[in-house]
Amino acid sequence: MSSFPACPECGSEYTYDDGIQYVCPECGHEWSKDAVATTEAVKVIKDANGNPLADGDTVSVIKDLKIKGSSSVVKVGTKVKNIRLVEGDHDIDCKIDGVGAMKLKSEFVKKV
Repeated sequence: MSSFPACPECGSEYTYDDGIQYVCPECGHEWSKDAVATTEAVKVIKDANGNPLADGDTVSVIKDLKIKGSSSVVKVGTKVKNIRLVEGDHDIDCKIDGVGAMKLKSEFVKKV
């Protein structure tokens, strides 16, 4: 594990030092070492496979999810379009066809 900071754009942990700046090999983002000291830590929300998620992404459910207070279930493979990331334990806010608005944990979805 490197001691370099994670990429501020995609959250990749595989950054490397290139003279006076850091470089991310996954997204190609470059930033100065001085910028690291001034930026606040940004929480990157990742799916079950470790891919970073962003607002507007489409994800797929990887496990049957029981809906609390109902006998309904969100089945494996259900695609959820246009997600919105929020703070909290359930970090994805979305609308699922046939179910309605609900919050999901990012550990139970994968990016499509």
